[in-house]
Amino acid sequence: MKLSTPLSLLLSALCMEGAVSFAPAPQNAITRQTLTSLPMALDDAMKSRLEGIRRSFQALTERLGDPDVISDSNLLRKVMKDRSQSEEVVMAYEEYAQLDVELEGAQELFQDAGDDAEMREMARAEMKEIEARMEVLEEEIKILLLPKDPNDDRNCMLEIRAGTGGSEANIFAGDLLDIYRKFMSNEGWQVKMIDSSSGDDGGYKNVVLEVKGDKVYSKLKWEAGVHRVQRVPATETQGRVHTSTASVAIMIEVDDVDVKIDQKDIEMSTMRSGGAGGQNVNKVETAVDLLHKPTGIRIKCTQERSQLKNKELAMKMLMGKLYDIEIEKREAEERARRGDQIGTGGRSEKIRTYNWKDSRVSEHRLGQNFPLQDILGGGVGPIIDGLIAKDQETKLRQLSEDSAM
Repeated sequence: MKLSTPLSLLLSALCMEGAVSFAPAPQNAITRQTLTSLPMALDDAMKSRLEGIRRSFQALTERLGDPDVISDSNLLRKVMKDRSQSEEVVMAYEEYAQLDVELEGAQELFQDAGDDAEMREMARAEMKEIEARMEVLEEEIKILLLPKDPNDDRNCMLEIRAGTGGSEANIFAGDLLDIYRKFMSNEGWQVKMIDSSSGDDGGYKNVVLEVKGDKVYSKLKWEAGVHRVQRVPATETQGRVHTSTASVAIMIEVDDVDVKIDQKDIEMSTMRSGGAGGQNVNKVETAVDLLHKPTGIRIKCTQERSQLKNKELAMKMLMGKLYDIEIEKREAEERARRGDQIGTGGRSEKIRTYNWKDSRVSEHRLGQNFPLQDILGGGVGPIIDGLIAKDQETKLRQLSEDSAM
């Protein structure tokens, strides 16, 4: 991705301390604009801002050696998290600063070469090489300075629910479960099935996974929506292609600090779980049926072998769903403000079609096709990466437009 927006303009939009005035880059016979038409480099004001970020990063690094920090596990985690949030931009800026020094040296060599054509050409080639890398770094710094979703580092729950299509929809939900399990395994995430309802002919009517790991929500949030499959079901005798659907919901792992629930709004009943798990689940009312009256959200939990654990799990799922509703509302308002979006972002949006006949997966938000076998093997990473890049491009463009006003 390459945008023509100058980095200094974007940083100006992100600056939290009011407007900053920028001086135009000097124009002379040997400037980088003359040689390679490079976009405006970082000026002194922007370098000063990035220096401030670097100083904060260095201070946090020093705190990691503070005995008081080391002895407090919660404080240590906070310092490490704060440090990691600025590490990438600091590393990119330090490389940029070093290249800037090297560029000045190459410019001096060019000036001192006089009539030595060979020396001048060598200096010119070195300058072009350095400037090309600096341009790449400017693009990287733009991305790194974009406002981040505060929930990206959180764990989450992934729910797959069979939609239209009867038994075939249940089987497709099971296929999606296999895809996500392979993807999560490749990512090194911890996965636990916390609720499920099997289909009569295979697959699942509904299944919920708890997913923990590095930046789980930042990737899985792009999977929310309706997934559609087009194929000939195993039960089809005429060879006709059927269309079935399954919906995927991503619920952030939250607690009662994030979501306040009035217990008067909760209606809960218990029942016997039945099924495997020993005599206890069949004789004791361990299953929980929870209803949130204001929203009509109903959750049944039978996975655990004690009523208390099933109640805790049901409340956890309810908080995730309520938080998800609030996020969708805020995202809709933000999309309306931007006037640009990746799809509608709604949980009912058809985001992807899996076509068995043509052996392809069509990602509608990107307008691209991907090999079906790659996706079935858990290879949804390229789709997610494409959606992240498109979202970043949209945010960069919006920042540019806001700065130009």
